[in-house]
Amino acid sequence: MFKRVVRQSKFRHVFGQAVKNDQCYDDIRVSRVTWDSAFCAVNPKFVAIIVEASGGGAFMVLPLHKSGRIDKAYPTVCGHTGPVLDIDWCPHNDQVIASGSEDCTVMVWQIPENGLVTSMPEPVVVLEGHSKRVGIVTWHPTARNVLLSAGCDNVVIIWNVGTGEAMITLEDMHPDIIFSVCWNRNGSLICTACKDKKIRVIDPRKEEIIAEKDKAHEGARPMRAIFLSDGKVFTTGFSRMSERQLGLWDPDNMEEPVSVHEMDTSNGVLLPFYDPDTNVVYLCGKGDSSIRYFEITDEAPFVHYLNTFTTKEPQRGMGYMPKRGLDVNKCEIARFYKLHERKCEPIIMTVPRKSDLFQDDLYPDTAGPEAPLEAEEWIEGKNGDPILISLKHGYIPGKNRDLKVVKKNILDNKMSKNTENTAPAVKTATSTPSIVSGTHLIGNLGAKLEEVLKEMKSLRELVSSQEKRIAKLEEQLSKMDI
Repeated sequence: MFKRVVRQSKFRHVFGQAVKNDQCYDDIRVSRVTWDSAFCAVNPKFVAIIVEASGGGAFMVLPLHKSGRIDKAYPTVCGHTGPVLDIDWCPHNDQVIASGSEDCTVMVWQIPENGLVTSMPEPVVVLEGHSKRVGIVTWHPTARNVLLSAGCDNVVIIWNVGTGEAMITLEDMHPDIIFSVCWNRNGSLICTACKDKKIRVIDPRKEEIIAEKDKAHEGARPMRAIFLSDGKVFTTGFSRMSERQLGLWDPDNMEEPVSVHEMDTSNGVLLPFYDPDTNVVYLCGKGDSSIRYFEITDEAPFVHYLNTFTTKEPQRGMGYMPKRGLDVNKCEIARFYKLHERKCEPIIMTVPRKSDLFQDDLYPDTAGPEAPLEAEEWIEGKNGDPILISLKHGYIPGKNRDLKVVKKNILDNKMSKNTENTAPAVKTATSTPSIVSGTHLIGNLGAKLEEVLKEMKSLRELVSSQEKRIAKLEEQLSKMDI
């Protein structure tokens, strides 16, 4: 009888608020490199920002509490020889971060627990395999130590960071530059957006394209594609008339979109950030001064506009805090870290509620930092959904495991080092990891232990014999003095 004029939604009144100046991170020289990545990555401990660096590439890692003016001499992570293009925190270890650079390498770093005291030029592992600059790095959501990288050589490589080796190389699937890559909820599929205007859904372990859509957006400007938690694909791009569009697609039937919306005629690439717990997508345009947010539901028109948060300053990049880093007592459902030219400004999205009690409808159990799978299990074909945690009493971080890169054979490693010293490493499209290594310490542990104990014993004997020799020489010396 009566048509509801206003759609009911608990996120209809979400409002954004920038924090006060003293809670911003000031005097940061944000990178000016022309690449459409977010330039910022955040987790419950640190905010990482790609910065300008003379003679190479660097990014800054700041503990969240270290707001205010940042000293010009503040240490950076500075091992790359070309500008850093993308960074991503490991979802299973809040101290591990990966970076992709114009120098064609991917590096993985372990940040000290309390942040950097001195600059960090040496990564835990260097992953070499791309022949052109690496513009995308993204960690597997559920398998430990699995990292995906995509380069301007149109190749996607999936690495086992624990061994420094490439597990999967997808070479002939993309004829042009890859604009974005996203894992699905359990990490069994990836979706990519490419310059050839195609959206592809790929099974990386079978190395086959499951679904693709040509001209998902007809405009020539870059597209973005992300997976939603129900398996649908959400895209942003441009129409033939250069209007910004967003689209929703079902991989089971990619012929027609579930929904397409025209937005405006700005030319900034829309970066989508998705919250799988609330099904809200936030769109941040590079060079825009606004964040638009939409709720995605099962009822038409499927993508429902909620609101826009607007500021005066345009954004150079944007970081998005995982759900476990939010303040549940303030009904905070998202936190962004907006990059200006010289500063980073946190923006808090809140649902207004009168009650002080925990709002379980806003905070369903969310993905925690524990990985359900190891890299070896995933490559064998196993899938695992994220291990969920409750935020009722706030997120309490556990102890992070150190990232260890396990070597196969110490002699192999020495040989590879010697060859590195004698001949310069040639970067080719085939994956040549810089660390020769194996998945675990395979073999008889007992024999290994015995070997180590023997070595320790012989070293002790050597030390004691040297001590005796030193004592003798000292005795001779004292006699000569007399």
